[in-house]
Amino acid sequence: MAISLDNYLGMQTNAIKLRIERSEVLASNIANADTPGYKAKDFDFHAALSGARKQYTTSLEQTDAKHLNASSTINDGLQYRIPTQPDTGDGNTVELQAERNEFLQNQLRFNASVQFTTDKITGLKKAINGGQG
Repeated sequence: MAISLDNYLGMQTNAIKLRIERSEVLASNIANADTPGYKAKDFDFHAALSGARKQYTTSLEQTDAKHLNASSTINDGLQYRIPTQPDTGDGNTVELQAERNEFLQNQLRFNASVQFTTDKITGLKKAINGGQG
């Protein structure tokens, strides 16, 4: 009898991928905390996990063999964060403490998803080996 690992692991593999993507977005916000005019971004994790977010891939036409092949993925779920503090005058909307808190929470949830997946794989391994770890 064949076992589908995708079915066995459930949504955790998608959750891990989205947590990694969200870490990159939050890290970008933190890295640009002092960049004038930078607008903090984020996405709704639950909407993304449920598949509500779409991805579109665009590519630039190569008109010469020496041109680099350029393509990018645009996520329509990425939104600008609404700041809770007044503008300091430089147009930057990154609130460093809030971004760090979001990054930490995301990391803790990432770790929980990885641990859950590891436990499921360990359980499957025990079942295959007849309970002998």
